[in-house]
Amino acid sequence: MIHVTTTCPDLDTARAIAQAALAERLAACANITPGILSLFHWQDAISEEEEVQVTFKTTEAARADLVTLIEIEHPYELPVITWETVAATQEAEDWLAWETRRG
Repeated sequence: MIHVTTTCPDLDTARAIAQAALAERLAACANITPGILSLFHWQDAISEEEEVQVTFKTTEAARADLVTLIEIEHPYELPVITWETVAATQEAEDWLAWETRRG
């Protein structure tokens, strides 16, 4: 299982990207967590913004297409998109494979 994570400026944006990913079967699930406080370097200053984090559950086969979709749909000039491989139960892996099938 791959977790792909990004932050969005608001709940509506996070929901729209999550729905697009699910509609394309690029993710089996999207967990949206509002109320993330992000402090970061941007354009020679330290910025502080309240954001919404989205974590997508996907497969390695769908990861690149999911990242591309996020890049296209995201309003930020530079959306930070990360991913990691996580261990999961066989049942969760089977569900993930089923839900991200295409065609």
